Amino acid sequence: MAGRLKFLVKALPVMHLLLVEDDIELGTETQRALSIRGFTSVWVRSARDAQNQWQAPDAAPFDCILLDLGLPDNDGMTLLRDWRKNGVRAPLIVLTARDALDARVAGLNSGADDYVIKPVAPDELASRIQAVTRRSVGQTHTQWVIGDLEIDQSRRETRLAGQTVQLSPREFDILIELAKRAGQVVTKHHLARALSPLGEPLQFNTLEFHVHNLRRKLDNGRIETLRGIGYALHP
Repeated sequence: MAGRLKFLVKALPVMHLLLVEDDIELGTETQRALSIRGFTSVWVRSARDAQNQWQAPDAAPFDCILLDLGLPDNDGMTLLRDWRKNGVRAPLIVLTARDALDARVAGLNSGADDYVIKPVAPDELASRIQAVTRRSVGQTHTQWVIGDLEIDQSRRETRLAGQTVQLSPREFDILIELAKRAGQVVTKHHLARALSPLGEPLQFNTLEFHVHNLRRKLDNGRIETLRGIGYALHP
């Protein structure tokens, strides 16, 4: 079993989640199961704390939100609608015991990307998280294609024009963050927090060192540097 869990952690891409769940036992077990499968997460138990986490200026960016509907201070459906109304575009999975058809329809119509009934097997939840995050960046498979660049998330492998490119774990994680927003500028601040979601942000000079090596391995023109701002990955 230990060997299998080690493989799962190595195989999955780095993702940082916001878990909104008021039940202590279920929240603890869900966070533990996600951690085993390679996800980092912040767990909150109320709508107010969820809002505060999302709006915190120094918070790491969340790749996906897991939202319970039965919160003590506000209905999760209201929080979902408020987030979508205010431009929160992160993939969101409703994770709830409400299994009535009208609740499922309301959740999806309010902006949820998926609606999952508790209890759910951890491996299934992990797969659903990966599926909604892939769709959010325009990819439908674990192998992302950006021009002649292929990124295999499940194997953590990279190919350029069909040739394997050997990347360090940190370089691969940077590439994934840039690939999520291919063609767009990803700020240094975003990268520094995304690469260290639960600790101190990565130092800019360390980030620049890894980006320099990544650019050299892919080719100098593929990653654009916007001096003092960040980077953009181009096909």
